[in-house]
Amino acid sequence: MGEVLALVEARLRTALGEPDARAAVTFLGTDRIEVLRFVDGDLVRYATLGMSASPMADPTAALADPVKGPRAELVLTVRAGLADTDKVLRPLAVLAATPQVEGVVVAPGASLDVGDPLWPGAGFSSVLVAESGGLVEDLELDEPLDPVRFLPLLPMTPNEAAWKRVHGAQALEERWLARGTDLRDPLRASVSLD
Repeated sequence: MGEVLALVEARLRTALGEPDARAAVTFLGTDRIEVLRFVDGDLVRYATLGMSASPMADPTAALADPVKGPRAELVLTVRAGLADTDKVLRPLAVLAATPQVEGVVVAPGASLDVGDPLWPGAGFSSVLVAESGGLVEDLELDEPLDPVRFLPLLPMTPNEAAWKRVHGAQALEERWLARGTDLRDPLRASVSLD
C-alpha cells in the first residue's frame, strides 16, 4: 500500500506545502505511522501519514476486508509559539494507530482520547474528530478502494469531552461556535458549558 501513501503525501503537500519536519513511530504489531509538520504563518499543522495504508475495519465484522473500507488521515492545527506542541507527535501517532490496535473506525463525531495531555501543559487529552473536505480535500482512489478522508482534530478539555458524551458532537461544535472559541489556541480554557 506504499502507492496509497505516496498519493496521500502528494495531496498533503499540494494542500499544505512542504513539511518542515517529520517523525515516525512504530508500535508493536502495527504499521509505521509518520507525522508531518507544516508551518503556515502563525499556524502549525500536524498530519498523520500511514493510517490510510489499510482500510479501517468494522469491529463487528468476522473478517477484515484488506481492500474495501474507510481510509483516513488525521490533521491537527494549532497556533505556533504558544506551547510546546511538537510533543503532540507521539499522541497523534497513537491516535492514527487506533484502527489497527483497537479495531475501530475513526469517523466524524468520534472522540479519541490518549489519556495524557496532548503536549506538555495542555488542558486536552482528547480530540473531537471533525468532518473532512475542508482544509485538505478527500483523495479519490481507484475502485474498489474507498477515498482517503483527511479528518481535522479539535482538542477537547475533559469537561468538554464529558459534555459531548451527553449532548453529542454537534451540540459541542455549536457551543464552540456560539462562544467564538478559538479551537487553534493551544492554551485555551474550556468553553462555558452551563
